[in-house]
Amino acid sequence: MNIIWLGHGSFRIEIEDQVLLIDPWLTGNPMLEESQHSAALNGATEILVTHAHFDHIADVPQISKDLNVPVSGMYELAQYLGTQGAIAGDSFNMGGTIARGNVSVSMVPASHSSSVNVDGMPNYMGSEAGLVIKGEGHSIYVSGDTGIMADMDWIGDFHKPDIGILSAGGHFTMGMAEAAYAAKRYFDFKTVIPCHYRTMPLLEQSAQVLDDGLPGVNVIEPQVMQAITF
Repeated sequence: MNIIWLGHGSFRIEIEDQVLLIDPWLTGNPMLEESQHSAALNGATEILVTHAHFDHIADVPQISKDLNVPVSGMYELAQYLGTQGAIAGDSFNMGGTIARGNVSVSMVPASHSSSVNVDGMPNYMGSEAGLVIKGEGHSIYVSGDTGIMADMDWIGDFHKPDIGILSAGGHFTMGMAEAAYAAKRYFDFKTVIPCHYRTMPLLEQSAQVLDDGLPGVNVIEPQVMQAITF
């Protein structure tokens, strides 16, 4: 299994018989060079979206059309992306689980917001979400953009993720200290991968505080387009 950071909150997860793109943001992503776009998308089998902000879905309809790959996510958001030309996957909702080959994807709560600008006005697209992806003997919690929330208690207890991909850049999401607190209080991760940081000066630039706050946990600062292999 390979987890590959595409910068910001975007990931490529190669697991079982699937290549999953999580919130793939290409255009305007300052961390992903244009020369890397093709490799980032190559062989994708599914696009999963967590919420509607531009830095998570702006490229999704075009990627879906170009690759002939379905898009799955929160019901309202998935339906909206379909109107923009995306190929329909599953429009599911909180607590739901979908199967993709040998992989399962469960939608879990996040605490954020989820809107897209339509004619200059914000339109809400259902609830923001996180994901739990299971395959190859691993349970991966993708927090999506979120703050600390009590729902993390049951997510950790029920899904028992051993890998956490946590938004941790601050300002728009948890910062590194908050992510360390949440990981220690609610989960029993073996590995934690921070994201939604380093993209711009407004966000945190280092995961040292996260690492220091989680002794005994393998905190990996991802590098763009470098596979983290399990």
